[in-house]
Amino acid sequence: MSHGIRRALVFLLALGMAGTFAELILFAHHEDTAQVVPLVLLSIAAGTLVWMSLRPSGTTVRVFRIAMGLLIAGGLVGVGLHFRANLEFQREVDPGIQRWPLVSKALHAKAPPALAPGSLVQLGLLGLVLAYGHERKKPTGNY
Repeated sequence: MSHGIRRALVFLLALGMAGTFAELILFAHHEDTAQVVPLVLLSIAAGTLVWMSLRPSGTTVRVFRIAMGLLIAGGLVGVGLHFRANLEFQREVDPGIQRWPLVSKALHAKAPPALAPGSLVQLGLLGLVLAYGHERKKPTGNY
């Protein structure tokens, strides 16, 4: 992967993490412990991105990959939690609702948006693309 593409990926990843973090803060996504998890994961991921960018090595890339894996896992769990909360709310509103209408309403709910945590998955995957093939070639300097 060329140096320019790596730099662009670092920029896109940093921008995505900062934007997602800011959005979570603006929406007060820190009211309970579970809501703080994505903020912590984004902070860890951003820290490892900076570390890997400044000191690329096998160790920093491995730690970065672990952080990206945690971001992906956190996003998947978040989608599940948001979806489950939406299902419970829809069942309270309409106890007789079943199957597809229930799933459809849960997916279309605006609070909490069921698929919003998927952005963490996307950021984690972008980070893994950035780290792809790093061991194959000795880095010549910062990203």
